[in-house]
Order: sequence, then structure tokens, then C-alpha cells
Amino acid sequence: MSPTAVLHSEWIKIKSLRGTVGSLAAVFLTTVAITVLVFATVGRAESDNADAEPLFGAFYALNFGQLAAIAFGATAVSSEYVNGALRISLSAVPRRALFYRSKIAVVGAAALGVGLLTSFTAFLGGQAFLGEDGIGLGHTGAVGACVGAGIYLALMALLAAGLTALLRSGVAVLSVLVPFTLIVPFVIGDVAGGAAQFLPDRAGQQILHEDPNGVLGGWTGLGVMALWAAAAVGAGWWAVRRRDA
Repeated sequence: MSPTAVLHSEWIKIKSLRGTVGSLAAVFLTTVAITVLVFATVGRAESDNADAEPLFGAFYALNFGQLAAIAFGATAVSSEYVNGALRISLSAVPRRALFYRSKIAVVGAAALGVGLLTSFTAFLGGQAFLGEDGIGLGHTGAVGACVGAGIYLALMALLAAGLTALLRSGVAVLSVLVPFTLIVPFVIGDVAGGAAQFLPDRAGQQILHEDPNGVLGGWTGLGVMALWAAAAVGAGWWAVRRRDA
């Protein structure tokens, strides 16, 4: 099969799985819904807070949307390890490198497209509730933060996809990444000072700050997160290449 045909087949797989489509849709729906709920209720009160960071606060709901992005990456790959699906896939595409690259490319592209739509929609939607207190895309760093937030969600999906290929279990990956994202950075941050800023979520979210704290800048932090995702994808490729279907 040609690379284009393999990409198309992987896209068909993603569209045909309810869990995968649902988790991808949840990235958008969860982030936007929580943003609207928060800004419609307490948005104005927070805007009066002198210590509030309006740009970073605009992406508060990304903390929930990233969980859906992780679920998307995990389910998109874990479907290959159910009922011998991987054997069928490799029978159709014997070149494992082509098969794996195509799956990762489709997962990344789909997550990036939905991530960018989500970040811009959530940002503009949330600020609309603040009236004169809101900020727009002309605010310093706003466009970069929206673009960075979309990339962040895509990298989270790729991180989960690579780990799922390595562990061959979406449940195992969710059991590791969800607590890792929600709890570990805070524990390490308390114990090891600034070490937590190099973890994927903390590093990636530096792009959301108008004035990033610590040694990592916005795009540098996103680059650190990209290295985490690349390591996971590389580990997944090792597993697909070395292990029996």
C-alpha cells in the first residue's frame, strides 16, 4: 500500500471507533463547556483580582481538556491490541515503520486540528463574558498562547499514543498518565523545588503565560514537552518493531 493509502486507512479507523471519536470530541466540548461555565459565573470576580494572570487564566479549562486528549491518544492505539486487530493491520501493511508512522501522523494531525479549534474557541468564548475586562487576540502573547495550547493538546495525545504502543494497554496508560498529570508535578514541585517545571504538563503550559516563570520560556517549555512526546513515540516504535503481533 502507498503511504497515502495507509494514512487514509488509519483515518478511517479513527472515524469508525466510537471511543476514539468520543474522546476527540470531548477535548473540544469539555474545554469549551468548562470555560463558559467558569467565566459566566466567576469570571468577572476573578478579573478584579490584582494577582490574577488574565492570559493564563483564560486557559484554565485546558487542565480538563488534556485528559480527553490523553484518552484520545490511548484509545486510537489501544484498538490495535483488541481481538488480534494488530495482526490484521500488519497483514495489510507489512512495513511496520509505515504502519506506525501513519498511525502516529493521523493521531497527531487530528489532535492538533481539534486542539487549535478548542484553544481559540475557549479563549474567545471565555473572554466574551468579561466585557470590558476581557482580553482579545491583540493582547500580548494571546495568539501564541492559543497556538501553543493547540500544540500542547496534540503533544499530550502523542505522548499517550506512544506509551500505549509500548504498554499495549490504553487502561494502563490512563492509569499512569492521569495521576502523573494531575498529582505528580505538585508532589515533585514541593519536594524537589523547580524540578517539576521539566515535567511534560508544566513545561508545555509555560506557553500559556504572558511572562513565564522559571528557566523555561514559552516555546522552550513546549519544546521540552515535545521531547517527552518524541521519547514516548520512539519507545512505542521500538515495541511495535521488536514484539510479535
